[in-house]
Amino acid sequence: MNAKKLILIAVLASLVGAFFILDLGSYLNLEYIKQQQLSLQNWVEANTVLAVFGFMAVYIAVTALSLPGAAVMTLVAGAVFGLLTGLILVSFASSIGATLAFLIARYLLREPITNKFSNYIEPVNRGIEKDGISYLFTLRLVPLFPFFVINAVMGLTRMKAGTFYWVSQLGMLPGTAVFVNAGTQLGAIEQPGDILSPGLILSFCLLGIFPWIAKIIVSTIQTRKKYKSYNKPTRFDTNMVVIGAGAGGLVTSYIAAATKAKVTLIERHRMGGDCLNTGCVPSKALIRTTHFLADVRDANELGIRNAEVEFEFAEVMERVQRVIKTIEPHDSIERYESLGVDCVTGEAFIRSPWEVEVNGETITTQNIVIATGARPTIPDIPGIHDVDPLTSDTIWDLRKRPERLLVVGSGAIGCELGQCFARLGCEVSILFRGNHVLTREDQEAAVVVEERLTQDGINILSGHTPVKFERNGDSYQLICKHKDQEKTVVFDKVLIATGRTANITGFGLEQLGITRNDKGTIDVDDYLRTSIPNILACGDVIGPYQFTHAAAHQAWFASVNALFGQFKKFKVDYSLIPFTTYTSPEVARIGLNEKQAIDQSIPYEAVRYDLSELDRAITDEAAYGFVKVLLKPNSDKIIGVTLVGEHAAEMLPEFALAMKHKLGLNKILGTTHAYPTLNEANRFVAGEWKKKHAPEKILQWVERFHTWKRG
Repeated sequence: MNAKKLILIAVLASLVGAFFILDLGSYLNLEYIKQQQLSLQNWVEANTVLAVFGFMAVYIAVTALSLPGAAVMTLVAGAVFGLLTGLILVSFASSIGATLAFLIARYLLREPITNKFSNYIEPVNRGIEKDGISYLFTLRLVPLFPFFVINAVMGLTRMKAGTFYWVSQLGMLPGTAVFVNAGTQLGAIEQPGDILSPGLILSFCLLGIFPWIAKIIVSTIQTRKKYKSYNKPTRFDTNMVVIGAGAGGLVTSYIAAATKAKVTLIERHRMGGDCLNTGCVPSKALIRTTHFLADVRDANELGIRNAEVEFEFAEVMERVQRVIKTIEPHDSIERYESLGVDCVTGEAFIRSPWEVEVNGETITTQNIVIATGARPTIPDIPGIHDVDPLTSDTIWDLRKRPERLLVVGSGAIGCELGQCFARLGCEVSILFRGNHVLTREDQEAAVVVEERLTQDGINILSGHTPVKFERNGDSYQLICKHKDQEKTVVFDKVLIATGRTANITGFGLEQLGITRNDKGTIDVDDYLRTSIPNILACGDVIGPYQFTHAAAHQAWFASVNALFGQFKKFKVDYSLIPFTTYTSPEVARIGLNEKQAIDQSIPYEAVRYDLSELDRAITDEAAYGFVKVLLKPNSDKIIGVTLVGEHAAEMLPEFALAMKHKLGLNKILGTTHAYPTLNEANRFVAGEWKKKHAPEKILQWVERFHTWKRG
């Protein structure tokens, strides 16, 4: 740090120190001002010019140094100088002082903070460059944060000082007027009865309701700005258009129709979306078949000396399609039209906030809900398109079993399908960069799953970074790096399971200026509204959880907020979203897992019950896994649950219900569970907690009582 900055820091520190050491704040106290009100007004009348410049100098200094007292001085301005003069003085003094504070922060702090936290500061700068004036104006008009914080934070950005000044002055003007007006009424108090004067009551009412008025003003301005380029129809064909008939779109449409709204559902491909056609349904159908194959393989564990099974891979895959066809009517056009939904097959394009074009026709609508889902992500690895990669969308087209299947990615999709194909007789390798599979899960859970995958014959290639794909004769190979060494993995087919990309292009969002976030999903607020308020979104296209049940959960909020948001809006709540991975064993969790609690420094108490002790797990030859519950310390309040075991997903809802309705482990312990069931583990883990928190002193007295009873 250079000498000039050190000198400036020393000067500022001295001024701030003097303010507190000399107790100058006592002179900026409303009670003191009231005591000196008459003499102060007489002095101002006699020394008007000096009073004006003196007041401004003090106000600027207080604001520039972020000292307490600016609010009181604003009231004083009204009491001493009157409404008009006081408003002018405070408006200029506060803006000048704020700009000085802005410049001080920029000069002293911007360089070191930007260098250290560039990853965080740069996105803020991009946002400021794009919409900084509106953002600053809103903060000034509706003081969500203390003004001295706004001054300092804005100083760290690339906003121009001149822009900061005029936006601040304009934004603070209405609030300044309210405060100065209140000061004029305070100045009129000379006897107790004046406190109840209509003028004073009105001034304080304005102080109380101003933030709400300001919010309405800002909201109105912003809304008009977003819609100014479009002509709103006077009549609408429908109340809502939903784009996409996956889980989010289907539930949104269902709720809208159930509330007697007219709703149009547009789907370009197949009803049911990924879940029915390429995701949840086919994968669980395949898991059921391969679970049976694993049972046959391990038949000796059930006391069966020998068991054999014959199957054709193509027939197994055809069975998956049969399951899809069986469930298909639940999500069909016929069913939804019987529910009152107008279903249209075609490519939707949003022409304006109230117009959607499909099949050459334009539908006018009051609201639009985007539920276009996501697609598998294909990473940018050289040669990847030359090896005809499979994804969770295309793997269901296979009718010939690959001898060697390479799975890239170790999340839920990679682990589930990798295990299935291993049980179908493929030589499976799961390759990923991390240290263990299912990196978002509790490490203990991931270890149990990884051990079972290994027992199924899967080659776990952790810590491997893909470099390039190549053809190798009649097969393919992946060149990768592992511990700085080059390694080659040969395969016949590769399944890419490295995540999913939101479908946000091709239907008009770009032309409307609807923004996306740094995760590549549509940016929505807490009410699932996009940057254009009557266009909402739900499901995989917004995240943050790309699950069917998460999309259905969001759909309720999207539908209700779109149709009834002018009366009451509901913030979407993600605190109790279940996470499930359907490997063998399954992993199911809700709330925090231990990894998240540690990463977020959240205090907790963990209690665990091993399924190796559970009678039903033993009888089923499934005595592996555990139930782990995280609790608020010294309480039975549940803050998170992780279950690992066969049918763990079926055991989770009891904990979800308990957390939803704030029922602790004591309630679960006091609930009778059928014997023998896997769900008994939920009661037993509550018993483990109870044993740890047994009232030892009371038990000592009870023991003495029983001893006395025996004579």
